[in-house]
Amino acid sequence: MKSKTIYFCTSCGNETMKWQGRCPACGAWNSIEEYKEQKSPMPKAASPVRGTVRKPRTLAEVESTDEIRFSTGSPELDRVLGGGAVKGSLVLVGGAPGIGKSTLLLQICRYVCQEHTVLYVSGEESERQLKMRAQRLAVDSEKLLVLSETSMGEILSAVSEVQPDILIADSIQTLYDADSTSAPGSISQVKDCTMSLMRLSKSYGITVFVVGHVNKEGAIAGPKVLEHMVDCVLYFEGDRSTNYRLLRAEKNRFGSTNELGVFEMNDTGLKEVPNPSEMLLAGRPLNTPGTCVACAMEGTRPVLAEVQALVTATTFNVPRRTTDGFDYNRAALLLAVMEKRGGMNLSSCDAYVNVIGGLRLDEPAADLPVILAVASSFRDSPISDALAAVGEVGLTGEIRSVSNLQQRLGEIARLGFTQCIIPRQGTEQLIAPKGMELLRVRNIREAIEIAL
Repeated sequence: MKSKTIYFCTSCGNETMKWQGRCPACGAWNSIEEYKEQKSPMPKAASPVRGTVRKPRTLAEVESTDEIRFSTGSPELDRVLGGGAVKGSLVLVGGAPGIGKSTLLLQICRYVCQEHTVLYVSGEESERQLKMRAQRLAVDSEKLLVLSETSMGEILSAVSEVQPDILIADSIQTLYDADSTSAPGSISQVKDCTMSLMRLSKSYGITVFVVGHVNKEGAIAGPKVLEHMVDCVLYFEGDRSTNYRLLRAEKNRFGSTNELGVFEMNDTGLKEVPNPSEMLLAGRPLNTPGTCVACAMEGTRPVLAEVQALVTATTFNVPRRTTDGFDYNRAALLLAVMEKRGGMNLSSCDAYVNVIGGLRLDEPAADLPVILAVASSFRDSPISDALAAVGEVGLTGEIRSVSNLQQRLGEIARLGFTQCIIPRQGTEQLIAPKGMELLRVRNIREAIEIAL
C-alpha cells in the first residue's frame, strides 16, 4: 500500500502539493495541514455490508418512485430538507457544541422508528447516557438501536448485521479508521470516515445523518472538505444563552437552500416554531425612534423581523459603522446614499444597525427598512408601530420593486400592520390586503417624509 502526501486548507478545503504558510485560494494563514492519502488496489469483491455487486444500469432501468423521500416527523426539518429526507442521502448537521444537533436527531427517531429501523452510533456518549437522554425526550422504540463506538470497522460490521434504514453518526470528529495513523478529528480521519459513510449511503440506500461540530471560525472540524462530499449541509445557528435556534441549509442537492427552520429549546427538547414572525417581533418597543419592521423571504416563507439603528455623534476622526445581522458593506452603501440623496449629514455620526432575533437579512428587500430605521434614529422621531416597509434602494436613491411582494404583504397584514411602504414602480396591479394601506414611494426622500 503506497501513500501520497498532499496538503489541505482547513478553511476552504483547497488541495495543494506542498505546505504553504498562506492558502493560495482563500488567503487564510497557518491553515494548511498534511494529509497522507492511502492508495490501495481495488478489492475484487464488493463491500461486505450486504454482499451485492453493483452493476451499471441505464436510466430506464432505474426505478422512480414517490417513496424516495420520507418525513422525519419534524415539519421544520422537513421544510429545510426540501420536503423530507431522501433515501440514500448523506446529511451533515453542523453547529456549535451544545446548540441542539444531537437533540434534534434523537427526537426525530420517535417518529421515523414507526416505519424505519434506526441505528444511532455515538462516539461521545455511552449507551446508558443515550438512554437517559432518550427518556428525557420521550423517545422509546424497539426499532431504535444504539451503539457506543468510534471505530469505522466496527460500525460497518454493525450496519452489516442490523441492516438499518437510517444511520446516525454522532459525531464525525470522534470516528476513526484503523487504516489511517492520524488522530481522530484530523483531516485524514474525517475525510476517510465520511467517504466510508458516503459509499455506504449510495451503494445500499441507507440514509445517513452525520453530526459535525464547528470551530470558532465557523468551519466544520476545520476541514471544509466535508461540505463537498455530502448531499446536504444543515447549520444550527443561535446563541446558547437564548431559547431559539435557527436551522438553515447551506447546501442541498434535493431541495432549496433558502428555507429556514425555527426551533425553541426547552426542558423536553426542541419544539417547532410554526410562526417565526411573532417570535422575532416579540418584545418590540413601541413609539421608539430607530426601529422599523422588514419582511424577508426565507425560501417560500415570509418572515418579519425588527431592524434597529442607533445614530450618535462621533468622537473619532473616522465615524464607526457596526452591523449585526446585516451586511456591513451594504450598510455603508446605504448610509452613503442617505447622505448624498437623502440630505442627512451622517459623515459626522457613528451608525449601528442590528437585526433582532439572530436573523440575517441578505436580500435587497431589507434596504428600505434599514434606511428608515437610520433616519428615525438620526431625527429622533419614531415610526408608526403599525407601519412596515419593503423595497430595494439604488445608488440614485430610487426605490425598486422586489419579488414575492404580494406574499410579503399578506404576512404583514396577518400580524396586524395597517400600513406598508412599497415601491411605486412595478406595483400598479398589486392588490392591497384587507385593512392595509399601501404607501407607494419613488425614492428615499418620499419614504422618509411619509414614515416620519
